[in-house]
Amino acid sequence: MSPAIAFLAPDSQKDELALLVQDHLPVFSRYLLVAPEPLGQYLQRVTGLSFEFVPAMPLGGDLEIVARVLNEQITAVFCPLDFSQPPPADLDVMALLRVCQIRNIPLATNLATAYSIVDNLAHFRHAHLIFNPVAGQGDSQQELALIRDLLAAHLNLHVLQTTPEISAADLTKEAVAANSDLVIASGGDGTVSAVAGELVNTGIPLGIIPRGTANAFCLALGILSAIAPLRRACQTILMGKPREVDVARCNGSIMILLAGIGYEAGTVDKASRELKDQWGALAYFIAGWQQLNEQEPFNIEMEVNGMDYQFQAVALTVANAAPPTSMLAQGAGSVVFDDGLLDVTVAVAQNSPKTLQQKLQAVSGMVQLMGSALTGSAPVMENLFHFRAQRLKITTSPAQKVVIDGEVGEASSLEIECLPAALTVLVPQT
Repeated sequence: MSPAIAFLAPDSQKDELALLVQDHLPVFSRYLLVAPEPLGQYLQRVTGLSFEFVPAMPLGGDLEIVARVLNEQITAVFCPLDFSQPPPADLDVMALLRVCQIRNIPLATNLATAYSIVDNLAHFRHAHLIFNPVAGQGDSQQELALIRDLLAAHLNLHVLQTTPEISAADLTKEAVAANSDLVIASGGDGTVSAVAGELVNTGIPLGIIPRGTANAFCLALGILSAIAPLRRACQTILMGKPREVDVARCNGSIMILLAGIGYEAGTVDKASRELKDQWGALAYFIAGWQQLNEQEPFNIEMEVNGMDYQFQAVALTVANAAPPTSMLAQGAGSVVFDDGLLDVTVAVAQNSPKTLQQKLQAVSGMVQLMGSALTGSAPVMENLFHFRAQRLKITTSPAQKVVIDGEVGEASSLEIECLPAALTVLVPQT
């Protein structure tokens, strides 16, 4: 449901209300408009905008609007009154005044105030918060309350929560249809990826409040803060700058982070929710140690810029954006997320590490990759090579586990292309 504006008025004021709406159609078209049925039908007919009808005022329509104000479902109330006449008997003016005062909701009882509220709405950013209540390890309702406190004074904030039946992508489509000025994703990388996928090429900025285990996209863009992460993220949304970044299309779906084939996919698959709840980000290192025992080489056919290549590998990563902790994406020492190209890193096949010494050597190589990412220098490893490409096609034999933006599946072929500057993200000023 979009943020709502309610209308109440005696018959003597309905023409003035209609003129107000007609004069500001672009503003009112961004809201759900609610009115008692006779008044709503009149305003809908005159202005051409759609209204949601509540019962007529003699049947309690004014009290339903009072209840919606009390439940924080109404952004503003327009109720012009003719004070030269007694108030209508079927309009509980005192109840309306009281709940608007309690909930601090703007209430216009004359046209001068009404035009002032409309002007304020026209300059107030209209934001949707897509909130995943099962993300992370904290108390989601306390986190949501804090986010509301930090943002609601500065944004016309409407909260949409995901459920098992309603995805973050579905809610983002709703926000886009409501002409939102800003969409905020609060959850893990899966939530952020789903929201970002619906904002590609819309021009609507994406704000991110990270609450997941890895928060890889925020790390890659420098959004995540170790100190007061929720507060810093909200500050970035309110005071940050928009930055255009690349995304990728992988087998027809939007990818903001990376596709990992082989070792990385097996590692993510082993990092269960229980393991992440217990160990946090360390769960990926534990799972990676376990995956070293199981990863077998596989054959790759790759088409890049009209050229075909064949080789054996134990891991292949195609990254649009990746933080230093995504070690197998760091073949160049860093992943550039706004150059119009994909970073491709391949770990060519060697004997699978079975002994403790071989596993330690493999872990040492991963640490070297992370160190290279932190320093921005390319690692020197004989079994690792890296290149950048705008588009590529990958075929594996046999089919392999594949992780795409944190979601694990199985595939034998991937077609990936970079979409330059297709997403706008709010990032810190410095």
